[in-house]
Amino acid sequence: MAHRLLPGRRSLLKGSLAVSGLALPAFTRSGRPSAEWGVQAGDVTRDSALVWVRSDRPARMIVETSATESFRTVRRVRGPLIGPGTDFTGTARLRGLPPGEQVHYRVLLADPDDPRRTSAPVAGTFRTVPDRRRDGVRFVWSGDLAGQGWGINPAFGGYRIFDAMARLDPDFFLFSGDTVYADGPVAATAELPDGSLWRNVTTEEKSKVAETLAEFRGNFRYNLLDENLRRFNAHVPSIVQWDDHEVRNNWYPGQRIADTDTRYTEKSVDVLAARARRAFGEYFPVPTLRPGAREGRVHRVLRQGPLLDVFVLDMRTYRNANSPGDQTVDPQGILGREQLDWLKRELARSRAVWKVIAADMPVGLVVPDTTEGRPHVEAVAQGDPGAPLGRELQIAELLRFVKHRRITGTVWLTADVHHTSAQHYRPERAAFGDFEPFWEFVSGPLNAGAFPATALDGTFGPERVFVKAPDTANVSPAGGYQFFGEVDIDGGSGELSVRLREMDGTVLFRKTLQPGLVGQ
Repeated sequence: MAHRLLPGRRSLLKGSLAVSGLALPAFTRSGRPSAEWGVQAGDVTRDSALVWVRSDRPARMIVETSATESFRTVRRVRGPLIGPGTDFTGTARLRGLPPGEQVHYRVLLADPDDPRRTSAPVAGTFRTVPDRRRDGVRFVWSGDLAGQGWGINPAFGGYRIFDAMARLDPDFFLFSGDTVYADGPVAATAELPDGSLWRNVTTEEKSKVAETLAEFRGNFRYNLLDENLRRFNAHVPSIVQWDDHEVRNNWYPGQRIADTDTRYTEKSVDVLAARARRAFGEYFPVPTLRPGAREGRVHRVLRQGPLLDVFVLDMRTYRNANSPGDQTVDPQGILGREQLDWLKRELARSRAVWKVIAADMPVGLVVPDTTEGRPHVEAVAQGDPGAPLGRELQIAELLRFVKHRRITGTVWLTADVHHTSAQHYRPERAAFGDFEPFWEFVSGPLNAGAFPATALDGTFGPERVFVKAPDTANVSPAGGYQFFGEVDIDGGSGELSVRLREMDGTVLFRKTLQPGLVGQ
């Protein structure tokens, strides 16, 4: 497809991606506010966007937008007064933007007592969603950042996979969960198989599992110490969802942490989840999560023009307890009844050519949970290839709905399992046959341990068409197996092409899907 890259965008990318090595912020206090944690935009629509910043002190957030990077003519938006209540983070909504255009923005932080004293401007850019189908859509997705103790290693180049994603000039980044590892401390060093050492940047908040609000906030700040990620955030807007590691491995509502797990003094997972959700909403621009609030929701739909709607799921907040997954009746499932009804309603309303279901966990890959000492199910599939049981019942209901309502163009994207693969689901291979064929693509991790491929569950008839995964568990980023995916929708033909890529951008697998079909 002929995808536009405007001159201003190209020069910004060229200048930012030319930086080598890893320069961490100094964060020194001066006479003016400072925004050294960078900027990011999120949930961009045809005429609006959210812009995020963090200050080093109380300040008024001000956003200036322009059609050019010279900022010769600007429109100024007065953002919130930010302070300790949101860990000095702030989000401003930009409205009335022109559709399908490059928007340049810069954020200034003004002293509340003397508005003339402002920070140096921090600039970013994004494209608004086009009204015209011919413009096409390109985005990237992945998940699982800095897990298993593999943090920011300056000698490795930090989170350099973000530079590879930025070089594709995507319209947005779908961050598919495990955006931090709040349950994964980062030590100064970790031994590699050859006896050498992986050396991490460390912080106090990453020295233990997160329990307090300050510790959860520190986990999100930790990733922003990486220059690659800050550059990426300034040039590629995000659509973000969460999974388990923002709180704790394999968590579910109502869970109590065993007394034998001495890492935690706070034993209520609901308490931890509320603190994590608040920090998540403070550090990502998500319109359904108000910064500084304990409540709000992660699931939402992002309409990306005539070609694409993105349905962001939350497979964590409303799930039932992890179990063997053999229930014959399971109305709550992994989505909860309210979210499932919302998803069915929004899918039926959608008029986009493609409906991407952004799931933070896979459908047919068996993800076990042994954290409580029992062989429980963490995701949907429970290993029995027969008729749907447990959480599979809810997915069967959704797939049946898609078939009988003749909903075209559904594609599932996910991360979570720390390898990359493509699964094709067909009723002819399945124990449950009342659905149309569909594809599920898996990517990740971004900078975390890589793991062997998990088993498939035959209930929905998956066939693993492609997989790349290590043979051993917790392979470091230095050992490879770091992945992201790319989706490119052609504005002329309407074809959707998926490419699974390695850390340096090398294409491992391609699949092109045709528009207008209920199943394929």
